[in-house]
Amino acid sequence: MENKIQKNKKYIVDIIDNGFEGEGIAKIDGFTIFIPGAIKSERVKILIVKVLTSHAYGKIIEILKVSKDRIQEDCQSYRRCGGCNLRHINYNQTLKLKQNIVQNLVNKGLKNKIKVKEMIGMENPLHYRNKAQYPLGIGKQNNPVIGVFARRSHEIIPMQKCFIQNKSAEEIAKYIFEFIKKNNISIYNEETGKGLFRHIVIKTGIRTKQIMCILVINGRTIEKQDKLIQEIISKFKNIKSIIKNINTKNTNVIMGNENINIYGQDYIEDILGKYKFKISPLSFYQINPIQAEKIYNIGIKQAKITKQDIVFDLYCGVGTISIFMAEYAKKVYGVEIVEDAIKDAKQNAKINNIQNVKFIAGDAKDILDDLINNQKVIPNVIIVDPPRKGLDDTTIQNILKIKPNRCIYISCNPATLIRDLAKFEEEYQIKQIQPVDMFPYTSHVECVAVLQLKEER
Repeated sequence: MENKIQKNKKYIVDIIDNGFEGEGIAKIDGFTIFIPGAIKSERVKILIVKVLTSHAYGKIIEILKVSKDRIQEDCQSYRRCGGCNLRHINYNQTLKLKQNIVQNLVNKGLKNKIKVKEMIGMENPLHYRNKAQYPLGIGKQNNPVIGVFARRSHEIIPMQKCFIQNKSAEEIAKYIFEFIKKNNISIYNEETGKGLFRHIVIKTGIRTKQIMCILVINGRTIEKQDKLIQEIISKFKNIKSIIKNINTKNTNVIMGNENINIYGQDYIEDILGKYKFKISPLSFYQINPIQAEKIYNIGIKQAKITKQDIVFDLYCGVGTISIFMAEYAKKVYGVEIVEDAIKDAKQNAKINNIQNVKFIAGDAKDILDDLINNQKVIPNVIIVDPPRKGLDDTTIQNILKIKPNRCIYISCNPATLIRDLAKFEEEYQIKQIQPVDMFPYTSHVECVAVLQLKEER
């Protein structure tokens, strides 16, 4: 049937659902329209901005019937920034929306239509991020600007008050930017590849209050560096580390590989549960440690680890969950491809006096293959926390080959989670899927899935 929806034409539609990115979904003669910012049950007047063969995109012109879940937006940059795309919806409703997204995926992708557990939200879903990345650039009026990239572009929206970033991080970045302007220090221009300052990255220990300040530069020297250091450590007493990160490549990657420590230590520490963790410039540490702690505790409780158990922790990062599990297990093997993260993981085990963890740097599929096929180390429990693309087939096949009694799958992408769980269903019973709101007011969903090996038939 020929699609009659036309670009730049206006329509009045009813929103029948919300999609994976929180966008409203409407139908016109059976044809699907996605409308950012619309909420299920609303009636809106829209302008069609893009038409494809299977669907179209609309922009709200007017809301004719307003959802009871719509709230007044509190952020000036919200519509353009894309940092949090559900800020127009009541927080409790965002939890239901995300739970529903996971449930819909389960219903479509799994034989066992397990009921997804109620989403675990945050008590205070504001200023939760412990890492802030601020690009610097040249604005439309040829003036220096710091802020955040506009959604799907490299235009910098000038910094406003952000409700998900750490307040101190914002204050420090603004202060450094003012120093740069006052002292006429050059700012990187993406078009010419010239200019010095590219990004200011701030990492914060949520519980220790320690702050690391990373200055990403297109060069090696900062004019008036000593003066800059003196000023910021005098004003911000919690700064324990200032790092100069060298990034001279014409790239979208924020940080380069070389770090030069110019003040304090080359790391900060934070506390997760009862453990202390080292955070270095390039290593990954959970962005929202308050919710991460909840995820780890769910995983450990559901894994039912005993002192007889050998545990594999794949994609272990700086060793957070490995160290959490070590208390209960006979031996834990943590695997991570980022070498800096493994160095930190080893340090973290040492700091916390953990003796029964072995950390290995390398690709999870290769290390897993080596451990089980060459070293003949067979785990009772496997915990995986892969990137958004999910598990590769080699890793899945190796897990199915050795059939550990229990698997815990921590996921930051419910679509790839359900895709992967479907490959385990023949051998494993999926006991539980627990979504956790790691990134409030965004469409991101973190889940903990619990798999139990089926009894031999």
